[in-house]
Amino acid sequence: MSIDSSAPTNSELEILDILWQIAPATAREVHNELGKTKKTGYTTTLKIIQNMFEKGMLSREPKGQTHIYSPTLSRETVQQSMLGGFVNRVFGGSAKRMILQALGNEQPDAKELEEIKRMIERIEKENK
Repeated sequence: MSIDSSAPTNSELEILDILWQIAPATAREVHNELGKTKKTGYTTTLKIIQNMFEKGMLSREPKGQTHIYSPTLSRETVQQSMLGGFVNRVFGGSAKRMILQALGNEQPDAKELEEIKRMIERIEKENK
């Protein structure tokens, strides 16, 4: 499934985040985890999960009277795709503008700055 055509909604992202942590899981297990941070009805959770399955975001395996769900997309795939779209829409495709804005809004600590420097060095080596 290409995420470009159908980016996950906020509710779908919450469910994906849970499944990336606990999959495979039943809709009830996902709902119970979701209930720790959000008040929602079980039927709402189940409907979102069913829609996600129909969109190809989740796979499901029957197990008795229930289904076991797993994400078909990795966290990295979703992040890359959504970030790419965001950079294009909000920053005119300029990663530089996005990074400068992010660094201007949030002050990274020394550990984060070192990690950023290592990433830049790695990218520079790859581009040579």
